[in-house]
Amino acid sequence: MSTNAEGPASASSAPSVPAEAPPNHRLPAWLRAMRPRQWVKNVLVFAAPLTAGRILEPAVLIPAVLAFVAFCLISATIYLLNDAKDVAEDRLHPRKRYRPIAAGELKLPVAYAMAVVCCAAGLVLGFWVARDLGTVLSVYLILQLLYTQFLKHQPIIDLAMVASGFLLRMMAGGAATHIPLSAWFLLVAAFGSLFMVAGKRYSELVVLGADAGTRKSLKAYTVSYLRFAWHLSAAITVMSYCLWAIGGPLPQGQPIGSGGLWGLPWATLSIIPFVLGLLQYALEVDRGDAGEPEDVVLNHRPLQISGLLWLLCIVAMFF
Repeated sequence: MSTNAEGPASASSAPSVPAEAPPNHRLPAWLRAMRPRQWVKNVLVFAAPLTAGRILEPAVLIPAVLAFVAFCLISATIYLLNDAKDVAEDRLHPRKRYRPIAAGELKLPVAYAMAVVCCAAGLVLGFWVARDLGTVLSVYLILQLLYTQFLKHQPIIDLAMVASGFLLRMMAGGAATHIPLSAWFLLVAAFGSLFMVAGKRYSELVVLGADAGTRKSLKAYTVSYLRFAWHLSAAITVMSYCLWAIGGPLPQGQPIGSGGLWGLPWATLSIIPFVLGLLQYALEVDRGDAGEPEDVVLNHRPLQISGLLWLLCIVAMFF
């Protein structure tokens, strides 16, 4: 297509970036434009019900699943609008140039129409499940629209805006199920999100460079600054998680470190796979391989094993 041919021509005036082979697509362009692969992030809505030990209750599981669907629709709205706005920049990126809108597979009017439909469906579903969920979805939508329009080019603010997306996903799980969120839970969510976002920017800066033309805010960052950002956020994340695991209460009121399967302190033991998983993710960041968090999670086997061990500890704590 003609728009496909514009990619290399547009990139000729920019510093060269490592190209990737065109992916072998199995999904239609309209569905790929909604980035279903990135819907993996939306499983964070189950974090609050899971850590509260109520994930198997039908009155909790059903609204959590609906919150997941609503967040997929709203996030698809943002992806469509973002890709429609950033066509020129995406064509300079070694991977983003193959997205349906940048590659010319999906026309801009169709993308905007899809965004309107997804937005309306997501908000209606969210407010139908719970008013607080609809409010969280609305806040997420507004913040991401502001980010897409101009805040993405503001250094530091762009880190906070992307991290807020992860945080709001976790808050959505509590809002949909009416589960109160502890201060430690919110701290882990907030700084864990910042850790992933700073790591993503670090990888982009190391692999692509600030002058590749793929993201304006990269020009304001240095490698040492982004290292400091994800070191600091990792330290606060681990500290907050440890304080939650050692001193937080179970729903029944007993200390979180007591009881559970075989009477072992499963919450305290969960610190081990949690920290190992953080270290494994940090290794990918340091290598410059943490461009997209969902790619790391889906393709990194040791990280998946750490996540499974952590999940087993949480399950054993409640059963």
